[in-house]
Amino acid sequence: MMMNLSTNAHCSSLTSKENFPPSSKSDAPQVQRPRKRTVLGALSENEQRGRSLSQGSQFSKHSSISDSSRLTFLGCPSSSSYDVYVEEACEVVLAASGEEVVSGNYYHDDETAALQNEHLRRLLELSSSSCQDASMADDSLMCISQYAEDIHQHLRESEMRLRPRPGYLEKHPEITNGMHVILVDWLVEVVQDYQLRSETLHLAVNYLDRFLSCTACVKRGKLQLVGTAALLIAAKYEEISPPELNEFVFATDSTYTKKELIRMEHVLLRVLDFKMAAPTTNQFLHLLMSVQPVSAVAENLALYAAELSLLEIDPFLKYTPSIVAAGAYCLATYTVSKSLWPGSLHAFTGYTMTEIVPCLTDLHKLYISAESRPQQAIRDKYRSSKHSRVSLITPPASLPFV
Repeated sequence: MMMNLSTNAHCSSLTSKENFPPSSKSDAPQVQRPRKRTVLGALSENEQRGRSLSQGSQFSKHSSISDSSRLTFLGCPSSSSYDVYVEEACEVVLAASGEEVVSGNYYHDDETAALQNEHLRRLLELSSSSCQDASMADDSLMCISQYAEDIHQHLRESEMRLRPRPGYLEKHPEITNGMHVILVDWLVEVVQDYQLRSETLHLAVNYLDRFLSCTACVKRGKLQLVGTAALLIAAKYEEISPPELNEFVFATDSTYTKKELIRMEHVLLRVLDFKMAAPTTNQFLHLLMSVQPVSAVAENLALYAAELSLLEIDPFLKYTPSIVAAGAYCLATYTVSKSLWPGSLHAFTGYTMTEIVPCLTDLHKLYISAESRPQQAIRDKYRSSKHSRVSLITPPASLPFV
C-alpha cells in the first residue's frame, strides 16, 4: 500500500512483521527481527523557507525518496559524473564508475551513593562486561571520580571542533527543517526496533548534521540514505553487536541497495575525516548526573528532553551539547522537584543560570509542544515503564524566570 504524507504527517505507520533468519553464529542468541519498516518518501516543500520546488511533491514513507538512483546534487558541475559536492576545504565526488575522489581536509569544527555509582558504571560501560569483578569496578569508579573534571574539560574542547553549523539548510535548497524532523523521528524508530543505545542515536544525528554542514545541495531523494549511513556508522562505533548491513537495507524497505549504502558510508566517513568520537548531549547528561545524581524519574525526563532536541535544527544547533545537557537537567529537576541548577554543577561546569536560560526556555517550549506534534516516536519510547513513563508527565506551565 502506498501512503503519501506531508511533512506534518505522522510518519510512524508500519507495514508487516517478519522474523530474522536463524543466526549462523553459534555464540549469538537468536533474536526476533524488528517489524518491517516503512520508508521516507519524496518530501513536500517548506513554504516558510520560500522554496521554489515544484508543487505536488510529498513525503511518502513507502515510496522511494528519489526517482533517481544516483547521488546527484543541485548547484554542482553539470556533468553527470559528479554525485557529491562538499564545501569548505574538502571536495568529495563519486565518479560515474563509483570511484571516490577526495581532496583537502574536512572543516573541524553523567540522591544517593548507590545511584551515583550506577551512573558512573554506565559512563564507564562496566555494566556491559559480565567479567568485571567488584574490585575492578570500585577501582574504576574511584578513577572516574578523580578524573571527572579532566573528562569534562576534554569533552568541552572537543564539542567545539565536532559540532554542526547552525543554518546549514541554506546550502540545501531541497531539504527543509520538516524533512529533518521526519528523518530523525524515523531514526528513533529504527533505534528502538533494533534495541540500540540512545548514544547511538545521538551520534547518528551528529554525523548527519555535520555531513550536511560541509556539503551543499543534497537532494531530498538521498537524505534518508545519508541518515541510514550515519546510523550504520554510529552503531558500528557504539554497539557491541551492531545490526548487519542487510538489516539497514531492510529498515529502508530496500529503497537503497547494499552497494549504495556502503558507498554513502565511505563518503560520509571521508567527509567527516573519520572523526567519530563526537561529544553528545547524552554524554554530558550522564556526566552531570554522575556528579549530582537525580531520581530515576528526573533522569529519564532529562534524557527525554535531550532526545527531543535532536528533532529541531533551529534553535538547538546554536547551542553546544553541554549547554543542551545543562538545560535538559534543569528542566527535568524543575519539573520533578522545583529545583534547577545545583551549586555543585555550577562549580563543575562553570555554567551559570544566565547562560543556561535561553536553551532551557527553548527546551521548555519543545516539551510543551511534544504532545501535539505529528512525530511521536520519542514520546512513545519514553512512555514505557522502562523510562518511568516520563513523556506522560505534564510539563510545567511556566518557568520561574520567564
